[in-house]
Amino acid sequence: MAAIARWCLRHRLVVVLLWLLALGGTAAGATLAGSAYSNDYEVPGTESGRATALLDRGFHGLGGDSDTIVWHTERGSVRADAVEERVGDMLDEVADLPGIAAVTDPYDDNPGQISEDGHTAYATVTFDAQADDIPEAQAKALVDTAKAAATDDLQVELGGSAVALTEAPGGHVAEIVGVAVAAVVLFLAFGSLAASVLPIATALVSVGIAYSGIVLLGHLMTVADFAPMLGMLVGLGVGIDYALFIVTRHRRGLKRGLSVAEAAETAVATTGRAVVFAGATVCIALLGMLILRLGFLNGVAIAASLTVLLTVAASVTLLPALLSFIGTRALSRRERRTLAERGPQPELPTGFAARWSAFVERHPKVLGAVAVLVMGVLALPTLSLHLGTSDQGNGPAATTTRKAYDLLADGFGPGVNGPLTLVAGLDGADDRVALDRLPAELTATKGVASVSPVTYNSAGDTAVLTVVPDSSPQSKATSELVDRLRDDVLPNAGAGTSLDVHVGGVTASYDDFAEIIVGKLPLFVGVVIALGCLLLLLAFRSIGIPLKAAVMNVAAVAGAFGIVVTVFQWGWGSEPLGLGSAGPIEPFLPVIMVSVLFGLSMDYQVFLVSRMYEEWLETGDNRRAVRVGLAETSRVINSAAVIMISVFLAFVLSGDRVIAMFGIALAAAVALDAFVLRTLLVPALMHLLGGANWWLPKWLDRLLPRISIEPPECREAADTRAKIPVQRATAPAAEERNDDVRDIAG
Repeated sequence: MAAIARWCLRHRLVVVLLWLLALGGTAAGATLAGSAYSNDYEVPGTESGRATALLDRGFHGLGGDSDTIVWHTERGSVRADAVEERVGDMLDEVADLPGIAAVTDPYDDNPGQISEDGHTAYATVTFDAQADDIPEAQAKALVDTAKAAATDDLQVELGGSAVALTEAPGGHVAEIVGVAVAAVVLFLAFGSLAASVLPIATALVSVGIAYSGIVLLGHLMTVADFAPMLGMLVGLGVGIDYALFIVTRHRRGLKRGLSVAEAAETAVATTGRAVVFAGATVCIALLGMLILRLGFLNGVAIAASLTVLLTVAASVTLLPALLSFIGTRALSRRERRTLAERGPQPELPTGFAARWSAFVERHPKVLGAVAVLVMGVLALPTLSLHLGTSDQGNGPAATTTRKAYDLLADGFGPGVNGPLTLVAGLDGADDRVALDRLPAELTATKGVASVSPVTYNSAGDTAVLTVVPDSSPQSKATSELVDRLRDDVLPNAGAGTSLDVHVGGVTASYDDFAEIIVGKLPLFVGVVIALGCLLLLLAFRSIGIPLKAAVMNVAAVAGAFGIVVTVFQWGWGSEPLGLGSAGPIEPFLPVIMVSVLFGLSMDYQVFLVSRMYEEWLETGDNRRAVRVGLAETSRVINSAAVIMISVFLAFVLSGDRVIAMFGIALAAAVALDAFVLRTLLVPALMHLLGGANWWLPKWLDRLLPRISIEPPECREAADTRAKIPVQRATAPAAEERNDDVRDIAG
């Protein structure tokens, strides 16, 4: 690391220009290529996937995205001549729009699409492509054409995946707010404008390159449309934090009298090691999603990992180059004046950080119990976690998709917003006879509100019908109906024939996706925990440190999910925040959040324990190691946490429910991790365990390769101390330094 720092310092202009060239090049490439994101929940081999493929083959384009136009009148009826004429003209215009494959008109051939009270009706509009492949201009043309038919007495709203494209939040308000808050916190922490700008500049350059890279990645593999925003959210948080840690170490070197080059080199060689290690743990946790073998998540994992990798690279190359440009201005004017007048001074932990560290040392049992109680209470809502896919009924109340959803639910029942599509391939007259009997059997099935007539394609080898449940798409009863149809009703209907009916549609697809995710979740979590523990074992040569880290990570995840369940599933405050109504938690959220949260938790574990480890290697005194490590790192960890929390919470302003879930979950996890776990529970446990914190069997120590994140002098001190009696070597020095820290804290 020192060699990298020296090269970057000697060639600082080249380093800066290379990073700016990479930023400009990737941005230009992304602009020219355009985006190609895909929210493809289909998993090869699932029944819903087979239904979609069969429908697309048999009806040539009817497998495209289906959207709805809903019209409603409070006075009179939608059957009134004036309404019918106005809406009919509008539907004719919609049918002639580019990309529209079919329009079902309730006035002509589908009277079931008019509510019993006559106040609401809807038409189904089918595109010739899936929502991911529909240009936003086509979706906007549909919305504009339909909305033009609205009057004071006639309300027209639209719903569907394609329509939702027109409601995608624009601008970068969330990012601007997050960066602005981070800048304020950095300035308060450093007192230097130049020093506070560098972490933000480093993060923006690396995240900008990553954002453009993710756009290009979408042309090579499936990348969800929220992946760039997620990458930016994580990248800004960790990028600013990593740079903050290095700048803090650099400033400490300047205060000790080192030259700018020496201070920057030392910062990269010491804290830079921890940054690389912490970034590696985040990447490994994120790439753990690849073991699920789901194309939808593979792109998310690689995109987020790419962002973290670039932030780490910028922190250990671009940042030292920038530090050399600003020179001693990394210190505030007061600090530079003090340094000039008094010379280098030893930087001992003072103020609240030292007092808190000593307080934890004196009361580890009580404080540890309080921390466990707090985490337990916050994690309780996680027990009621309900995985499912939120739909447009969970959107903000002012959107046209939410209004259309509510109008349909009020006029036709909740199930009309999540119809099931039954598709069958036909092979002979027996199959057709059995299929003709199916609607009557479905109508008599528990949980079914209505069944459409069977529709055959022109070749007569494929048929489709629609089943409307009597429960909402997110209801457990709807999922049970899907299982009932697949396991009992449809096999019985096709008994004695070759008829094979597949249950598809958006609701069934989400159920299939969630089931696969839940089934693989234990394996995924186990692998991520094991890999994280292995890395910590290699870094700290201890059994206890990795085990405590695993428990702390699980606690942080559980607490964060408890808060997410409270806000999004229970709906406590979701409407005032503009996040829509209560609904289930996205099925992919646990996987992504476990990856990100485990990585971020490892960051704080590494930065806190690495300083304790250095002190332990030098003195062999566990109490001093924990106390000094906490006193010297708690302030910077808390500053980093405030920055990260601010960045994450700012993304609630994005207006996107999924991104808001990520933002609140990450902010909650970081807050709990930094202010409850790392500065309270972890040091309390380490005080209680004493020297057992650092125990490692000698045979295992010999087998493990060495990955050093501590400075070489610390390892040399430990090797020297191991050769002489521990009491004579450590007791006087350790006791003397204990008194110094106690005096400062007291």
